Amino acid sequence: MFQYDRKFIRNFSIIAHIDHGKSTLADRLLELTHTVEKREMQEQFLDNMELERERGITIKARPVTMYYQSHSGDVYQINLIDTPGHVDFAYEVSRSLSACEGALLVVDAVQGVQAQTLANVHLAIERNLEILPVINKIDLPAADPEAVKKQIEDVIGLDASHALHISAKTGIGIDQVLESILVTVPPPKEPVDTHLRALVFDSHYDPYRGVMVYIRVMSGEITKKSLIRFMANQRTFEVNEVGIFSPNEKPTDVLRPGEVGFFVANIKNTADVKIGDTVTLHKNPAQTPLPGFKVIAPVVFAGIYPVDSSDFEQVRDCLLKLQLNDSALHVEQESSLALGFGFRCGFLGLLHLEIVFERLTREFDLDIITTAPSVIYRFMLNSGEIKEIDNPAHAPDPAFIEAIEEPWVKVHIMVPSEYLGAIMSLCMDKRGSLQKTETMSATMLLLTYRLPMNEIITDFNDKLKSVTRGYGSFDYEPDGYGESDIVKLEIRVNEEPVDAFSCLVHRSKAEHKGRAICAKLKEVIPQQLFKVPIQAAIGGKIVARETISALTKNVTAKCYGGDITRKRKLWEKQKEGKKRMKEIGKVNIPQSAFMEVLKAE
Repeated sequence: MFQYDRKFIRNFSIIAHIDHGKSTLADRLLELTHTVEKREMQEQFLDNMELERERGITIKARPVTMYYQSHSGDVYQINLIDTPGHVDFAYEVSRSLSACEGALLVVDAVQGVQAQTLANVHLAIERNLEILPVINKIDLPAADPEAVKKQIEDVIGLDASHALHISAKTGIGIDQVLESILVTVPPPKEPVDTHLRALVFDSHYDPYRGVMVYIRVMSGEITKKSLIRFMANQRTFEVNEVGIFSPNEKPTDVLRPGEVGFFVANIKNTADVKIGDTVTLHKNPAQTPLPGFKVIAPVVFAGIYPVDSSDFEQVRDCLLKLQLNDSALHVEQESSLALGFGFRCGFLGLLHLEIVFERLTREFDLDIITTAPSVIYRFMLNSGEIKEIDNPAHAPDPAFIEAIEEPWVKVHIMVPSEYLGAIMSLCMDKRGSLQKTETMSATMLLLTYRLPMNEIITDFNDKLKSVTRGYGSFDYEPDGYGESDIVKLEIRVNEEPVDAFSCLVHRSKAEHKGRAICAKLKEVIPQQLFKVPIQAAIGGKIVARETISALTKNVTAKCYGGDITRKRKLWEKQKEGKKRMKEIGKVNIPQSAFMEVLKAE
């Protein structure tokens, strides 16, 4: 049985690229420490969302406490804090890593180091974590562990001489991993004082008990009935229950320094809990919070609208439910002339947007459409005022704009060297500039590009994968704002602007994009009894135009022979009717047109 002693606690996390075997390794560790019985075991035990299993990615961090009796006979408490791997969740990863003293760097023995591995390893190195390299999948015929070791040393700069060779699938070398964690990962540091300081690294919403807050205790103790305070917003709550995850919630009496667990305190609103915040006691609070806290700001925005406007209430309820388990999702109400009432949602990145969209359609069975994603542009007005705008409909009049800035990102792309030309032309097409090229191994290159954010949020990943046949991987980090020649492209159908199709684009791409949207609309809008012009305009200048021809009716079919004036009279009458119809006629754009246009881009 484990007796609390700080020197027998180990906290670690696993860093890996998608599909390098992180969740499988976690499964083996759970089995070896008998945390989960054989009969309850299922593959990727910690990925409990259907989407996570399907895509092979971790979306929500899941901590788990394991007890392990080492070869020397001591019982250790080992806390694994499972982190998401994707760049969109970089802040959550950084908070999870702050709760650990060490990390396992899992690298596939066939694929070697990939872009995401690099980004997360740097986060771990910045936090002075002890990093233990683990080379996985050594049972595969194409495995080359020695080359991967050399790559880890050259690219990341870590000593890989003591790297472990394992196969998480077959279970080779897993007990070595546990023993190495005990030796390599240091125990939690001596607390500075006895004031309670606990780092909030995640939370989730339980419909019966309110928000369950995941914490790592740095100093002091937290027990049932403690009166606690969140230091970021000064909210106070009384704790109803504290516990650990083993792997399901298990109540305990107290959480002490170095331990990882959760508490429940009748918190009804998830907005009260901020990831990275510090929890302290209300009566005897700590003076300073733990470092590194910041408020997560959304990066990409898109509109979400119900296909049938009567579902508006339902969409709102579902978005609120999603927000309970996803504190980074930002939602506000908006309306559009073409699509009716809907919501403007802010996301951490493209993957986050995809996941929210999938969860809405799957878990809540909703019929929704999303508008094209956009980023936040900064408009410098003549008056000296600065406006941040993510919705093209709110863009100010061009006469009042001094300059427009757009967000840029630094992109690290890892590709086999034979695809260098294809990548360079793709990045030039996306207005990127090459910062540096590094050779990682005989076949792999690491390219660092500076690209505008709005160029990578639509289809950059798909194009990268297709030009490199799936071998390329990329990762990005924000790199500030830069002035740019951005214009508002407005689409007009029958002289009426349609705000759902308007977008902010770079001037060099506006004409091409305008033509593409007009051509697509010509296909999907049904013919009317009068000609319908579809135009793309920048300010007062029309850059592209398509015309939907009118449905014609032969009014002179009944005239047989006779004088031409009879026919002329009927044609004139028809012309008058068409003119009147064009003045009062309205073009209804079918819902399918919106979906088609978004795909067209």
